[in-house]
Amino acid sequence: MPTTMITGANRGLGLEFTRQYAADGWKVIATCRDPRAARDLAAVEGDVHVHALDVTDHDAVDALARTLRREAMDVLINNAGIHGPRPSQLGGIDYDAWAKVFEINAMAPLKVCESFADHVTAGEMKIMATISSRMGSISDNNSGASFIYRSSKAALNAVMKSLSVDLKGRGITVAVLHPGWVKTDMGGPSALIGVTDSVTGMRKVIGGLKVSDSGKFFNFDGTEIPW
Repeated sequence: MPTTMITGANRGLGLEFTRQYAADGWKVIATCRDPRAARDLAAVEGDVHVHALDVTDHDAVDALARTLRREAMDVLINNAGIHGPRPSQLGGIDYDAWAKVFEINAMAPLKVCESFADHVTAGEMKIMATISSRMGSISDNNSGASFIYRSSKAALNAVMKSLSVDLKGRGITVAVLHPGWVKTDMGGPSALIGVTDSVTGMRKVIGGLKVSDSGKFFNFDGTEIPW
């Protein structure tokens, strides 16, 4: 039975990843900051193991890695992330908030990958998938603004590209995924894509990844996105 670990699993994309993988018979290690408040996550049926984890608490990340040291993970999904203040425009930048968004969106995913690299190495599929955004693409930025969110995701993309090189010798495939504009708390009600369709698409991409795909940036429909 394959195993996946998902951060930020208490709502939105993370919750749907948990539901879908559990429904397909996977063992799911689902993490969130406060499991006691995660009623929807607790209600997911299947082989789901919920652990408390604040991805910005590096000691906690290391502690969970030790607790799960015997777990071989086929797919590690870095999903936890935030948008930050809106709007993020010239003359109104919250620089303290910017640092926090960077900590969560760009630094924490690397720490999770670093701490769980041995677990993924021990898995059969050996995949690290990180949820980013097309807004982190420099080539695709034609509308400007959104400085905080855009820069955090651009940094995340750079981090994962470097990680793909560093973990190549272990046979680990590192991929970055854009979920689309999804109807979540972050995406808002005007978004174009439902959570189920987004996650179904991303799971198909993840399931079809090859070692030669490591270091690439994919849309949820499988098309490649320019950096």
